[in-house]
Amino acid sequence: MTGTVVLAFDKFRGTATSGELSAAGARAAERCGWRPVEVLLADGGEGSLAALGGPNKTTTVSGPLGEPVDAGWRLDGRVAYVEMAAASGLLLVGGAEHNDPIAADTAGTGELIATAVELGARTVYVFLGGSATTDGGWGAVKALPPAARLKEVELIIATDVQTKFTDAAAVFGPQKGAKPSHVSFLERRLHRLTQIYRDTYGIDVTDVAGAGAAGGLAGGLLALGGRIESGFDVVAERVGLDEHLAGADLAVTGEGFLDDESFNGKVVGGLTAWAAEQSVPVVAVVGDRDGDTPIPAELSVVSLAEQFGLDDALARPLDLVEQVVMTRLERFEPLP
Repeated sequence: MTGTVVLAFDKFRGTATSGELSAAGARAAERCGWRPVEVLLADGGEGSLAALGGPNKTTTVSGPLGEPVDAGWRLDGRVAYVEMAAASGLLLVGGAEHNDPIAADTAGTGELIATAVELGARTVYVFLGGSATTDGGWGAVKALPPAARLKEVELIIATDVQTKFTDAAAVFGPQKGAKPSHVSFLERRLHRLTQIYRDTYGIDVTDVAGAGAAGGLAGGLLALGGRIESGFDVVAERVGLDEHLAGADLAVTGEGFLDDESFNGKVVGGLTAWAAEQSVPVVAVVGDRDGDTPIPAELSVVSLAEQFGLDDALARPLDLVEQVVMTRLERFEPLP
């Protein structure tokens, strides 16, 4: 059989990008006589901007530790897309070992949003993920124009994190270089910020699921009138995932490591759910997986580490993905 296959991978962190993996799958499809449809997806974190076409603006802003950084963002008419990692990301400071978890702030992200508004944006999507910060969004809030000037701006916070605001330090702080004493300080600071946001803006962010995303940046933007939306759904809607799946015979996705979190707003789980609504079966080709993770009935999983060994999975993921996809397409039998 030949048909149409949608290829929409997440990255294999450190070994292959989502675009490279989807292209490898597309090569296999073409060799089997199938029509490949490559779709860039992301879960609202790093890579979301690339999925939407990449940056077409660059603004110099304050980095997480105050140094100037050139941050790319996107403006489409009156809609702006900002990836907070481009301005306040952990990679900008060289990783956790070089970060100052107390001093790192989100001022640069606020400066990007402010620039977008100044240039005429009336809807601003802020993709959260990969932050160096646990400042509760205070740096961004201070960098933005007064709340009254934002009333005509739709501020959308794209994330699938469910962490509450004051839990952000304990959950994410250690990933950003915070020691236990730092975490205690950051927790106290976040508790104080809940009072400031409530007193200043009349918004209580304490119990809002997701307000702790990006070290509490989500909570700060909520206080200014923003709203949280699923990061995966935001990207999927804008790249026309439904239209790509319509009439497809199969979808192939994947990520570096599959576990419970894969089905909590990540690309593999998101694509599986969207494909199920159109009765399109899904194959996930992953670097490795947690064997205890329950797999939905509509999803088939192939672990490169299990099939080829971990060394090969790390050394040549693109070759192995191409091989697995080819084998699956050659043996594919449509559902009755």
